[in-house]
Amino acid sequence: MALWHLYLMSFMYIFIGCMHFLKPKAFLSIMPRYIPAGKTMVYLSGMAEVGLGIALCFDQTRSYAIWAIICMLTVFLVVHWYMIVDKKFHKKFPKPLLWFRFIAQFGLMYWAYFYL
Repeated sequence: MALWHLYLMSFMYIFIGCMHFLKPKAFLSIMPRYIPAGKTMVYLSGMAEVGLGIALCFDQTRSYAIWAIICMLTVFLVVHWYMIVDKKFHKKFPKPLLWFRFIAQFGLMYWAYFYL
């Protein structure tokens, strides 16, 4: 199944995963303080995104990658919810944008699920 939008999704996860290493402070700044080892979690999530983005490209690993992406995005809901409820983010981002990012996670989950 060589669909251009599957490769677009793959590229998106690889790119964003790489950004975790290039701009870790940006990701650390949105990490809830109650999550331990924030910097380590930023790097681990970046590694996961790169690895899963690559795994999407291969028939043998695609279904595992899809389920892992859905799980990962579910975990990321914690970060997006944190940004909605913590008022410090309301100065940097419009609240509708924060809600959009939260809801978009479900769209990304569906996009991944589409390839099962």
